[in-house]
Amino acid sequence: MKTIRQLAHENKNKLQGLEVLLGYKFSDVILLQRALVHSSFGFEQLEDGQNNETLEFLGDAVLDLAISDMLFHMYPEIREGELTKIRAGLVKEATLARLAKGIKLGEFLMLGKGEELSHGRSKPSILASVLEALLGAMYLDKGYENVLHFISSHFAPMLPENQAGVLVEDAKSQLQEKLQEHFNRAPTYHLEAEEGPDHAKEFTVSVMFMTKVLGTGTGSSKKTAEKQAAEKALATLNSWWDELMKIHASMND
Repeated sequence: MKTIRQLAHENKNKLQGLEVLLGYKFSDVILLQRALVHSSFGFEQLEDGQNNETLEFLGDAVLDLAISDMLFHMYPEIREGELTKIRAGLVKEATLARLAKGIKLGEFLMLGKGEELSHGRSKPSILASVLEALLGAMYLDKGYENVLHFISSHFAPMLPENQAGVLVEDAKSQLQEKLQEHFNRAPTYHLEAEEGPDHAKEFTVSVMFMTKVLGTGTGSSKKTAEKQAAEKALATLNSWWDELMKIHASMND
């Protein structure tokens, strides 16, 4: 059985390689090593069973704060509810796992035999957890500002550059929430046309609610066309409101 310090000494070269990938030099490399130790490895091979679970707990909180900080300053006019949705998308397991793969964290994980045999290095839950543990280790190592810089550099590229981009991105959910709140119904999207060669397709999609077409959009993908249709629907929804109320009332008579 080893101590975490002995493990860090044995893995010195590998840890230095990871620091290069991260673009971050740890003052206390033992924190980095601990962040990479899955509980299965700790229980099997370390004297005191040390692992990355408490660092993951800390890193989860640090990540939420840093993302909130970043969004607050990037989009000062966006409503709290929309900021919460954006943050949820950034901190979900799939996003964190993808980032962990991008910086090859799976290659540096210390796993127990069972997790190793069950392909733990590629499991999204384990990859997301080790990324959060890494952020917790960075926070303890050099403080909030340093980890905020690291988080911003990796998460900011996923975001639109301006407020308008965020609103368009979330137009579908905004439209659905507004209609469901007042009518308890969701809009539907219909593919109206698909034109052009395979490498340059253009899709036309309409968004309908009850019997009305509220907006039509075009784009190089169905998703883009749907977003544009939803954006147009939101822009003109007030002009349709009285008619929608009448249709809804007649359907419920």
